[in-house]
Amino acid sequence: MIRCLPLLLLIPFLTVSLAEAQTKLPKWKKIVITDKFHAEGSCIGDFNKDGIPDVAIGHYWYEGPDFTKRHQFFDGPDARDWDPKGYSECFGMFVGDFNNDGWDDILICPHPGKDGFWYENPKNADGMWKKHLATKELGNESQFFGDITGIGQMGLLFNRNGYLGFAMPNLPKPYEPWNFFAVNEQKDDRFQKYTHGIGFGDINGDGKIDILDQGGWWENASTVTPGEGRATIQWKWNYHKFPFADAGAHMIVFDVDGDGLNDVVVSTHCHNYGFAWYKQVRKDGAITFEKNVMIPRSDKLLEEADWKTLAENQQLFRVPVSQLHASVLVDVNGDGLPDIVTGKRFWAHGPEGDAAPSDPAILMWWETRRIQGGEAVFVPHIIDRDSGVGTQFAVGDLNGDGIPDIVVGNKKGAFVFLSQ
Repeated sequence: MIRCLPLLLLIPFLTVSLAEAQTKLPKWKKIVITDKFHAEGSCIGDFNKDGIPDVAIGHYWYEGPDFTKRHQFFDGPDARDWDPKGYSECFGMFVGDFNNDGWDDILICPHPGKDGFWYENPKNADGMWKKHLATKELGNESQFFGDITGIGQMGLLFNRNGYLGFAMPNLPKPYEPWNFFAVNEQKDDRFQKYTHGIGFGDINGDGKIDILDQGGWWENASTVTPGEGRATIQWKWNYHKFPFADAGAHMIVFDVDGDGLNDVVVSTHCHNYGFAWYKQVRKDGAITFEKNVMIPRSDKLLEEADWKTLAENQQLFRVPVSQLHASVLVDVNGDGLPDIVTGKRFWAHGPEGDAAPSDPAILMWWETRRIQGGEAVFVPHIIDRDSGVGTQFAVGDLNGDGIPDIVVGNKKGAFVFLSQ
């Protein structure tokens, strides 16, 4: 099983002491790009094709490596400073070459339920980027963009008017709206535009990518028929119920403890307290999960925690970080094990909504360590206390040192964290 360690607690059975580990931890240089609220998403790309990564937050992209020179790439009523007590029209930003011309374009996921558009890179020409419809009724508050199906084509995982599914660019006709593939066959009110808690990964180990929602996982039972030029895929999904979260966000799938089975890490309520990982176990050939609490669901548990008990079982981390609304899987410290970057979504529903909305906007990462005996531990580290995350953020190597950096856009502003 995995245990979650308070920051200052020494654990005698760790193969590496916390003091030794501190010498290997990255330090962070914080760059404040703006203190204005432009978006709750961000992305990384080489937008001017000079070989140096750039970043985009809202309606601006910023040239690397210092991110001081900015360029507005779309205009209109959605391109403005937003009131942090309300919402922006950018809940997520993703980069891809959507028209296959060799230049990085930008996809924007708007306020949930509205149409999503991608913006065509003008190849260093002046003016606004051309706007193209990607998909209609783009729901969910924290979408996923990646190789959702495992066939080598990037796509967007989200909800649309009662359906959980994914959309992929129409490769023969890139300027036409993307193709949407629903996972559930019948309309389900669980998948309304504000629903969150989705992910993807191979749960059952059959080599196919499965899809998750906060109430269970969809086994990929699709079939592929070879054909001339391109294969034909008959999508089919079998649902397995499991209560992962009350109101999740990004559901991260990876093998935490190295036992060969993929596990799940998720915010158990991204508008309250709660963070956990679920160890996959096999019982009589069936798949189930064992819950391991990283941050408890109730602030009362934090206040009333028995520190002697904590020292004995290592189950709780006493840092009351609420509203963990976005997470990214990445190897932060270069030890070969994936870690989790996450943090607080400041004022998710304004200064009066949710649990402790005005508490410090913490940005943090959970270090994954495996120890002898088939166990593992998560060790939490604070990166910053005045930024947090939005509904989506980006991680990538911005300065070419081989160490991942972090780009955040939210109601506090826009920030780059360079790992030193």
